Amino acid sequence: MKSINVVLVGESWVSVSTHHKGFDHFSSGTYETGEAYIREAFEKDASIHYTHIPGHLAGEQFPNTMEELSKYDVVILSDIGANSLLLSRKVFLEGKTSPNRLKLINEWVSQGGALCMCGGYLSFAGIQASAKFFRTPIEEVLPVDIYTFDDRIETPEGVHVNVVAPNHQIINNVPKAWPVLLGYQEAPLKESAELILETEYGHPLLATMEYGKGRSLVWMSDIGPHWCPKGFVEWEGFTTMWQNAIHWLVKDI
Repeated sequence: MKSINVVLVGESWVSVSTHHKGFDHFSSGTYETGEAYIREAFEKDASIHYTHIPGHLAGEQFPNTMEELSKYDVVILSDIGANSLLLSRKVFLEGKTSPNRLKLINEWVSQGGALCMCGGYLSFAGIQASAKFFRTPIEEVLPVDIYTFDDRIETPEGVHVNVVAPNHQIINNVPKAWPVLLGYQEAPLKESAELILETEYGHPLLATMEYGKGRSLVWMSDIGPHWCPKGFVEWEGFTTMWQNAIHWLVKDI
């Protein structure tokens, strides 16, 4: 069985809180990750070899060369802004030149690689447009155009999923009754893309595209709470969809 090497970049954060108790106060910090559910989905498929590069390590650990990047079959960018890939220590602290890894990913996909971007507060345009993937080489690869402003759609009441392409391989064997989502990102579909799922408001949710010799995919919601609630990530269709997505990206189905 051929091993599919998948790397997910992002989905980590540090939270700092200040506690005031009368006259006194103190601070505490926590480190958390949001990739547990998708990792579990991949671990159930023996052909998928999964690696996670947390957001705070991406600047130093993400590949700088085509040779290094070609060790992976699929790159997933999830809840990590463009700056984390553009501004390595060498560039930001030492003021030296370094490869533009957004261009590198673009070239890698055109030569046969596979890119997936998942939604989040620091995906696509992101909160206050701070993810800033618009007008970058990454935008060229994706099935959607990216707005230049905050593109989040919050749906605390729950938003329903509509299946547009019921026969697509990515949703093969996925149950017909989809759980609701609590948010996603809005982006216009490119003419060359294929729409598979959309929200009840007609916004793309899952779409794919051929780019050169490679492929790309967008999942416009999150891969864990809060946008993708427990009822969704613990649903059997979540695992099936993501396993299918990886095999589709590498042209294995």
